[in-house]
Amino acid sequence: MKQTLAWTEYCKSLAPAIVETCAKVPVSSGPGALVKALGQALPDWKFRHALGRGGWYRLGGIVDGNGQRISDNLESWVEAALDERDGDFAQLVDDFAGQNLYATRLVGQTHYLVASAGEANDDFLQLEIEDLQEMRAHRLFANDPTTLEELVDPRGGNDLPQALDLPFYTFRRIQHIGAFLKRMLAQKPEPAGVHRMVEDWETSSAGATSTYYNHWVIATREHLDRYHQTVFRAQPIATLAGAAPEFAAAPGTSGLDLYGVLCHFDREAGYPMAWYFHMLTTKAVPHWVAQTVVEDALAGFAYLPQRDVDVVRGWLHRPYSI
Repeated sequence: MKQTLAWTEYCKSLAPAIVETCAKVPVSSGPGALVKALGQALPDWKFRHALGRGGWYRLGGIVDGNGQRISDNLESWVEAALDERDGDFAQLVDDFAGQNLYATRLVGQTHYLVASAGEANDDFLQLEIEDLQEMRAHRLFANDPTTLEELVDPRGGNDLPQALDLPFYTFRRIQHIGAFLKRMLAQKPEPAGVHRMVEDWETSSAGATSTYYNHWVIATREHLDRYHQTVFRAQPIATLAGAAPEFAAAPGTSGLDLYGVLCHFDREAGYPMAWYFHMLTTKAVPHWVAQTVVEDALAGFAYLPQRDVDVVRGWLHRPYSI
């Protein structure tokens, strides 16, 4: 635990340099320029861009019809306006129905960057930097809202988003993934799926060929439960460009026919046993494959190394998914 805390404090010490770098690098120059600038700001760390994951937004603020800023936080503004009216939502709608106010959204993607911190597969720093752009979204109160959700984030609006400014980088988080996984175990000693996945990587042909973070990043989250205890979550995300490779085998396929399909999948993904790890995570490979692979091995079809067969057999005895 002491080492875990040391990594947490160390990562905090790196944050100012990362924040400054994000402010200097224009998004238009691309992730490559960001990586280069980080290399200059943090010469002890060789970060590389692993994945960009977009398609999300978060609520922003409020602007008027001329683009003048009314508030930086839409939700706080609405809460304060409701408090002034003793929680009377209908009164709020009546008071602002004729005003030309627009909600904004921060539309973006998360860039995951990784850097080795040692030999173990979970011994790496993972840096998350967001690429954000503020957009003018729907006109407030124009849809005669009856709930807060309809006011701040209505579905199916007809307003076309308009960019208010250029995109920009902002620092989100940096952490040592191994230290985070240890914190998870300290909270709940029973290994989660992500712990078992990293262990399976280590003992399989995948680990002998490539490092885990060459092919996966881990989206982490922590929140307080109803007892105010911290709950940790970790979700592996494949760094493949696009979707997982197609798995072209029907149930009942076995022997050399199945082996050919597994080899094709692994080649497309770029490492051995990729089919197994995508079975656990992306569900691109169905679970019947694991059973068939072990049955083939027992029948004398030795198309997988014994250590890989052992990993699959271990999963059959104690299945897990992520």
